[in-house]
Amino acid sequence: MKILVLNGSPHQNGSTGNTLKTLLSSYKNDENQIVFHNVHDLTFDFCKGCKACRKNGKCLLPQDDAHKIAEEINWCDMLIIGSPVYWGNISGKLKALFDRLVGTLMTESKNGIPQPLQKGKKSIIVTSCRTPYPFNYLFGQSTGAERALKEILNYSGFKIVKKVHKANSK
Repeated sequence: MKILVLNGSPHQNGSTGNTLKTLLSSYKNDENQIVFHNVHDLTFDFCKGCKACRKNGKCLLPQDDAHKIAEEINWCDMLIIGSPVYWGNISGKLKALFDRLVGTLMTESKNGIPQPLQKGKKSIIVTSCRTPYPFNYLFGQSTGAERALKEILNYSGFKIVKKVHKANSK
């Protein structure tokens, strides 16, 4: 299996990164290929909102790391995404990356209805937040970040096979 991992935390060895690495230990074998990216190390420009990618499937901005991630998403069988929880949502740089990947993840019908481009692929969501359990759920911290990632993954056609929420990461 080809596995792409996106660590949306600015801390490579923080709670999110370490949780991803622990999760990956169960996938490390001779049959799996794993590509791991720390999103905060990637260099890419913000989406300009031109929507050309929705028609031709490719971002028209100059070549950068977002184009490389788009190719790797098309390559992978499973996408594992980790993000710390910031204000009940995913990290800003991870969100900016997904804004750039719209043309890789979905297209739309003539009527503007989203059409998934990654149908049948698996995904795992990993979140970490400082809020202690059960307040991370009661106050919408972990669930807010999960909701954002579920929206991206569901519209893209990914099947979410696992969710990991690490609370009280202080």
